[in-house]
Amino acid sequence: MGNAKRADDGGGGGRESLFEDQDFPSDDSSLFSDYSTPIAQLQGDITWRRPQEMCECPVLFPANINEGHAKQGLLGDCWFLCACTFLLKNKHLMNKVCPPELPRWGDSSYRGSFQFRIWQKGRWTAVTIDDRLPCVGFTLCFSRCHSPTAFWVALLEKAYAKLHGSYESLWAGHVSEALVDLSGGLAERWSLAKRDAEETEVPGKDCDRFHRRKLDLSLLHPVRDTCTLSCSTHSRPGEWLDVETCSGVALRLLRIRNPWGRLGTWTRGEACWRSVDPVLRVELHGRLEAGEFWVDEAEFISQFDYVTVGYPITEDGHLKSIYTGNVLAHSHQLAGRWVKGLTAGGCRNGTSYSSNPKFWLKVTGEKGEVLVSLHQQRTRRDNAERFAQTPLEGGQNTKHQHYQAIALHIWKVEKKRFSLPRLLNKAPTASTHCHSYDREVVLHACLEPGHYLLIPSTYLAGAQSSFLIRAFSSSPVSLSAMKSLAEPPQPPVVADSEWESSDFQGSWEAGSSAGGSRNSPSHWKNPRFPLSLDAVSAPPGVNVRIGLRQNRPDAHLYAIGFHVYKVPDGASPTMTLPRDEELVASCVPHCHTQDVSLACRLPAGAYAIMPSTYQPDCSGSFTLSVARRIHRKVVKSQELLGVAVQEVSHISVMRS
Repeated sequence: MGNAKRADDGGGGGRESLFEDQDFPSDDSSLFSDYSTPIAQLQGDITWRRPQEMCECPVLFPANINEGHAKQGLLGDCWFLCACTFLLKNKHLMNKVCPPELPRWGDSSYRGSFQFRIWQKGRWTAVTIDDRLPCVGFTLCFSRCHSPTAFWVALLEKAYAKLHGSYESLWAGHVSEALVDLSGGLAERWSLAKRDAEETEVPGKDCDRFHRRKLDLSLLHPVRDTCTLSCSTHSRPGEWLDVETCSGVALRLLRIRNPWGRLGTWTRGEACWRSVDPVLRVELHGRLEAGEFWVDEAEFISQFDYVTVGYPITEDGHLKSIYTGNVLAHSHQLAGRWVKGLTAGGCRNGTSYSSNPKFWLKVTGEKGEVLVSLHQQRTRRDNAERFAQTPLEGGQNTKHQHYQAIALHIWKVEKKRFSLPRLLNKAPTASTHCHSYDREVVLHACLEPGHYLLIPSTYLAGAQSSFLIRAFSSSPVSLSAMKSLAEPPQPPVVADSEWESSDFQGSWEAGSSAGGSRNSPSHWKNPRFPLSLDAVSAPPGVNVRIGLRQNRPDAHLYAIGFHVYKVPDGASPTMTLPRDEELVASCVPHCHTQDVSLACRLPAGAYAIMPSTYQPDCSGSFTLSVARRIHRKVVKSQELLGVAVQEVSHISVMRS
């Protein structure tokens, strides 16, 4: 994936040169995005070194697993390091992200490159990097392991930075996002603060306030040994124990990891420990590792605002409910989009809510526990698409500039034929209650067998973004998109122009014309379709509308998109294009939807439209629709109903 070149490893003796990643080079473009964080002060001071230049015998993981814990450097990405600690305690997930077959320094397979897997938009994405790491002098300047000879944290951090576009893009974030990206599961943020009276939720109503459910540790008791807890301030995992003092008072103690210091009255040697049985006291102190300490529940709630709860994942890859401990062995996912003017209907306060995308959730068998998540995409980093199988996309808002405020509502549908407006006027069967500025929101419910209507929405109408619906259940379920009965919108009629439309049928054939995205060297094998625009084709404004529809069932959609290239003068659009040909427009990122479209303004000239799937060798047929706005005076006429004319024959007879 991406461009690469080989560099001499400096060892001589004719050994093969080491990999250098040209897509994420060892320079400032990989370090900084906008120079807006404190690490911008390091500009000019950072050198890039391979692990064997920093120590004699580098390894990925140390023999003592405790020495493999993450240690934060000068980069403010403790939210990501929390998820790294979660991996360290879940070997089956670690092997998913860091495959056991990764090369080792000194092995014959070592070539200076490492490939990690990170979950993005519904699937695991391979991210390849070289092992040149940012240093100040000969010391890593960003995250590292406690052991100076172990490098799994630093290498994984580099892969994550590449996926996001730069190291600086990792400055500040949400633990929940990193937990999902490194596990493929779910995570929720719960509030520790008491809700104000005016923030009380009203069933069936939408709200733009940013609040969450109140944390109740008792709810998590079934999975307290396997779920992940992270305090929002420190972004470090914790656990809790229910203990009893010598006087019989019940206490709940939480173990916190915070390498920068301790807080609370339960630090070692404080008087409160004298209330605990000496044997238990020794046991609790023995559980602590470097940087860890105990606090009681009251102190915990007073010191922190939010807690992130990561869902456990079994070795078989199934999610476990944090509410019941049930294994949710049934799962499905579907992609969708909110499109301005079509399916971006906004919240239930507005009249256009019913135009939002709609999905069917069918629960079969018996009553089951169901989790449905709404995962939105974003465009935080412009170059993320170069590195991810499923690039990030999304909107902007005032609360979190990379996200829309989103929510999910579901209704039980009793009959096959039903009135949608009447159904939506009723209170939903379950919902996420309010729209929140999160990448992902989670709905939890116990549902009877039957059909349920799911509607994901943004708070603001017209807000555009792609999203993923994921359903996890203890009972068999199916998930499908509801077909829209509405006709596709027609190009607007303009007084001095009209639209000329053409449809082209095409196909991608594995091994020949299924070239994949621009990330793939075979991209240029994709089908090409001509587009010609005259010098006087149209007045200013949008003059081209392109739509691509794949002819596949909803359950087996490819990620599709298309690019528009400028064709050199005199060349044929259907011939092979030079690889450095100018890209003038794109409908990307590639999306797992039936249709993608683009409206744009192009200068006069010859162009080639190249539709593609994201992955190469995906066979399938498609329809490409192209509408050109052309300069042709529209003849306006109105036919009037005329007066009916009746002919009467009159025969005269001459009498003699």
